[in-house]
Amino acid sequence: MWNEHRHEKQDPRVAAIYPRGIHEAIAEPLRALDGIEACTATLDEEEHGLTQAALDTTGVLIWWGHMAHGEVRDDIVARVKKRVLEGMGLIVLHSAHYSKIFKALMGTTCSLKWREASDKERLWTVNPGHPISAGLPEHFELPMEEMYGEPFGIPEPDELVFISWFTGGEVFRSGAAWRRGNGRVFYFRPGHETYPSYHDKNVRRVLANAVRWARPTVRIADVCPNVGPLEPLPPDPDAQSRSHIGHR
Repeated sequence: MWNEHRHEKQDPRVAAIYPRGIHEAIAEPLRALDGIEACTATLDEEEHGLTQAALDTTGVLIWWGHMAHGEVRDDIVARVKKRVLEGMGLIVLHSAHYSKIFKALMGTTCSLKWREASDKERLWTVNPGHPISAGLPEHFELPMEEMYGEPFGIPEPDELVFISWFTGGEVFRSGAAWRRGNGRVFYFRPGHETYPSYHDKNVRRVLANAVRWARPTVRIADVCPNVGPLEPLPPDPDAQSRSHIGHR
């Protein structure tokens, strides 16, 4: 669970809701579940806590960011992207729609409309058979959340799991999934820092389901090996002439 961990240090309202940080509010309930070992990393750690060794032992990376997207090093973003393409899962939360890593994997603007007000968010489960929606009701509500509205500048999701409606009238594709290379990516909208959304039981269930869904099934490195044949090949009359190409 990766978090900027900046709002909690600078805004007393956020610190009151998440005294141990948003990262711990998300990681702690995951630790209580069978088969999940949850650790945390934050922006101000060395290499943002995302060293190659750490990523090599990570099955699923959860990402929360907002005010410091630009401070994330480009080489670290490339490192994370490489691991996703190899097979690591990635769960992108709320304002991390504008993170470097999400934009890099989507290849689009990832822009949207927003409003920080007293909107109620009603999330509709539009794909009840999806593993991420397991155990969730037809809809659930968050009494106060920041509004995100369409158009959402993302590529067409491979699977749409949730859509949101807000009391201001907007709708939003709030739970969307993709495959990127050998990895799975899930974007989940709720989680503005001044609201206790990550304490909500349904939000926590979504995250637990998403972690299990996104866990890797393979790890395939990005290499282009030259391999020999499985069976003997017939003689190649042009082999000698080709061997001289490019070796003048």
